[in-house]
Amino acid sequence: MQNTSGFPSPADDFIESQLDLNQYLIKHPAATFCMRAKGDAMINVGIYPDSILLVDRALDPHQDSIVVVVLDGAFMVRRMRRDRGKFTLYPENPSYSPIEVTAERDFALWGVVRHVIRTFA
Repeated sequence: MQNTSGFPSPADDFIESQLDLNQYLIKHPAATFCMRAKGDAMINVGIYPDSILLVDRALDPHQDSIVVVVLDGAFMVRRMRRDRGKFTLYPENPSYSPIEVTAERDFALWGVVRHVIRTFA
C-alpha cells in the first residue's frame, strides 16, 4: 500500500499475513461456543454486561478457572475453586457473595471461559 505521495509506507514492513481469529482464539472448534454476559458479578476481571465470552467445553477447569455453570436453573459466570472436595463459585465483584455448591443443588458445568471480547467504541 502506498501513501498519497507515492512512497511506500514504513508500516508495510510490519504487516503480517491475515489473522484468522478462529485459529487464534479457538482450540476446540466443535466444543467452543459464544455467549453474551449479563450482570456485573465479574466486572473486576473485565467481564462486563454485553461482553462476549468464548467458552470451551472441552477444557477441564483448574483452580481459579472462570467457568460458565448452571446452578439451580440459572446460568452464571464465576471463578471456581476446589477446597477439600467442595466447589465454591466466587464472583469478581464485592457486591456478591461466594456460592458453595452442595449435593442438594442442581449444578452443571458448561465450560471454561477462554476469552472475553468487549467493545470500547
